[in-house]
Amino acid sequence: MKIDGNTQLVGIIADPVAHLRTPQLFNGSALKQGLNAVCLPFHVLEDNLEKVLHGSVGVTNLLGLIVTIPYKESVLRFCGDMTETAKLVGSANVLRVDHERGTWVGGNFDGDGLVAGLRERGHALQGKRVLLLGAGGAGKSIAYAVTREMPSELVISNRSMHRATGLVERLQPMAPQVALRAGANDPAGFDVVINATSLGLQDADELPLDADRLSPGTLVCEVVMREGDTPLLAAARRQSCEVHHGQYMLYGQIVQISRFLGLELQEENVPRILGPNLPEGES
Repeated sequence: MKIDGNTQLVGIIADPVAHLRTPQLFNGSALKQGLNAVCLPFHVLEDNLEKVLHGSVGVTNLLGLIVTIPYKESVLRFCGDMTETAKLVGSANVLRVDHERGTWVGGNFDGDGLVAGLRERGHALQGKRVLLLGAGGAGKSIAYAVTREMPSELVISNRSMHRATGLVERLQPMAPQVALRAGANDPAGFDVVINATSLGLQDADELPLDADRLSPGTLVCEVVMREGDTPLLAAARRQSCEVHHGQYMLYGQIVQISRFLGLELQEENVPRILGPNLPEGES
């Protein structure tokens, strides 16, 4: 990839950054299409977030910033405008520079990406019983997108139960026919379980649920992106569950994020980054 004075920049802010897969996907896509654009990881500590956002908005060839853990909610206070989804769920996973106003426009494509990734692998949510673990930045967006798919039931579990309850109250008016409620992290009897917490980034992380309570055949989905299985997916396999890796959510949203930033990436050009335990064709 040739970088010159005409290269358009996209950053991705996170803490930590070593696990990120977005730069590889974005840069592989841009290279394949011949786009003069590059995505760079920015390791931003919490104390420096305000300085980074205030300073980088003035970089003329910066299209925007992709946002991930732990900043999807805290970046909203720096936005001059937001998409309807970002407003509804109260989080953003991408910031576009509005160079005329000198401010940020926040958008959120986490939920749309998860649903698109599930569809690509042949999984539908309509009429299913779904358990969502986590009501943080990613969890809110995923809850919104899952609700639009009309499952028969969506239970949202979060360590701070008031956050799950508040999210249910915001979602219920848009889908009164869906049985929405806040509840425990017990996966027994659910058709689909989605982990939207950060648990699983490290091997030493505790599981977000009691894996022994998983029913055989349940589809267990991750948001965490790692090489191969997360601890949760490994445990799900032992329970004879289907597994769906976090990479597929990223595949599903990278094109949408790029278009929000003003780049026309084509879906067929997005490379598949597969770990050693994730063979091609496995969901």
